[in-house]
Amino acid sequence: MRTLYLVTIFIVVLTVSILGFRGRTFTHPPMDVFPEWAFPGMKYQPKHVQQTESAFFADGRSDRVAPPGTVASSFGPAGQPLRNDDFLYQGKLADGSFARGFPKAITVDLKLLERGRDRFTIYCSPCHGAVGDGMGITKKYGMGAVPTYHDDRIRSMPEGEIFNTITNGKGQMNPYSDKIAPADRWAVVAYVRALQRAEQGMLADVPADAPADQRKELGLK
Repeated sequence: MRTLYLVTIFIVVLTVSILGFRGRTFTHPPMDVFPEWAFPGMKYQPKHVQQTESAFFADGRSDRVAPPGTVASSFGPAGQPLRNDDFLYQGKLADGSFARGFPKAITVDLKLLERGRDRFTIYCSPCHGAVGDGMGITKKYGMGAVPTYHDDRIRSMPEGEIFNTITNGKGQMNPYSDKIAPADRWAVVAYVRALQRAEQGMLADVPADAPADQRKELGLK
């Protein structure tokens, strides 16, 4: 029993001597558990810390002024400053409600749909499936329920709300604001609408001026 007490006291003293007491202000850097030789060139990399002196630059500053012509990035959180178009960057109107349709800066044409299909295939189809039915490849690996775009709830959802979901994520879906630029998010929204329209398409929807081979393939004259 005496040995147990001595071992316990030794462990307590050793722990306190290494970690210190709670609330204690340390005057030296913490103990380095992993030495430099364990991670050569990785742990202590040369770098300039903000608001510190630097002998490398002529003005002695580590902070550098942005090059002329630099513009704010369109990536990042939807609410970051320097954005004055809530519809384009957040999918919302001035009153905070989700907007319907597409921003004036976005032209919905074949080029936009092709871009939307490209981004959709990369980022969305693994879970939502190639046609937006929620039957992506992740379903085979135990992915939970993924909503289908052909549900009436999503069909009636404002385009701005779909944009917001892509931006900020929802439920199991992570946000994609750091991966898909705002214009590309609108392209994805347009492509989702195209998938929804195609799912309800009818032969009567085929325009009369469609190529003859396409009309023949569909059994039309």
